[in-house]
Amino acid sequence: MGVRRPAVLAVDAGNSKTDAALIAADGSVLGTGRSGGFQPHRTGTAAAVDVLAQAVERAAAAAGLAPCAPGAPYADQVAACLANADFPVEEQRLAEALGARGWGAATLVRNDTFAILRAGLAAAERAQEAKAADGARGPRGVAVVCGAGINCVGMLPDGRTARFPSVGTISGDWGGGGHLAAEALWWASRAEDGRGGPTGLAAALPGHFGLGSMAALIEALHLGHIAAGRTHELVPVLFSVAAAGDPVAAALVERQADEVVALASVALARLELLAEEVPVLLGGGVLTAGHAQLDGRIAAGLAERAPLARVSVVSAPPVLGAALLGLDALGAPPAAHARLCDRFG
Repeated sequence: MGVRRPAVLAVDAGNSKTDAALIAADGSVLGTGRSGGFQPHRTGTAAAVDVLAQAVERAAAAAGLAPCAPGAPYADQVAACLANADFPVEEQRLAEALGARGWGAATLVRNDTFAILRAGLAAAERAQEAKAADGARGPRGVAVVCGAGINCVGMLPDGRTARFPSVGTISGDWGGGGHLAAEALWWASRAEDGRGGPTGLAAALPGHFGLGSMAALIEALHLGHIAAGRTHELVPVLFSVAAAGDPVAAALVERQADEVVALASVALARLELLAEEVPVLLGGGVLTAGHAQLDGRIAAGLAERAPLARVSVVSAPPVLGAALLGLDALGAPPAAHARLCDRFG
């Protein structure tokens, strides 16, 4: 029927949504699709992959492809960047689960932070290659993602990576929207009942929900009158209170900035990039919101610990990063990468 066979099926799946795209060998986008979030730790692997399948099938329909059948995959290479794939063993297990669906002749699974990294590196990729003293081609840099949680990865052209488990307190994590909201509630509660010092958070947090006290907010959250998932709405409130000069809120913002700097600096050190001019990319809702206090402290911290780092915020959609990883795996020419970036730019 004249439909080009896609080279790459790219999937970017976060906790709240999944994007899929089918990419031709020349970098053209043939079709895209979206579905819900990917949460295998809550729903089980099979049910979570079913959610991915919805986005994949919508992308295939948009590309004019017939439903996937045994021996007739959608694409040559599946490149999936998935939330909750925090360890290599989890990536391998999920690669096997996706491979069993028959979507591609080969399947690559990475943690979703790699999608942010690869998408953010795309704009600087040609300049990096031109400057590389060893002539190595490919992505080189570090990304820190701070959305609901926090994570960091780094990548070199030779395939070496730097990464962190990023599974919460047991892996030493601090920060992200969920953690910041919980910290803000903790400090506000103690301020109201006298166990802690004063903070404007004690009035601002319940005020966001139209309540008059932290006691009322605690009761509403505990009894389910306010869904626990809505606590993410308190993160902008925290930053607003900090910007107004509240020392407790400001200390939380500063600690979040210091965590971003620590992650990026350690990843750069592991990859022996501290003394090189290299991109440090920031993604996720907390880091892309333009909070002046947070951004300024991150810039100052990295200027001290990694003075040659080029810090920038990633605005490209993460599915672009997954698609670029797929083209990388196939050895696609630079022109294909450029065409793909132009489409998503």
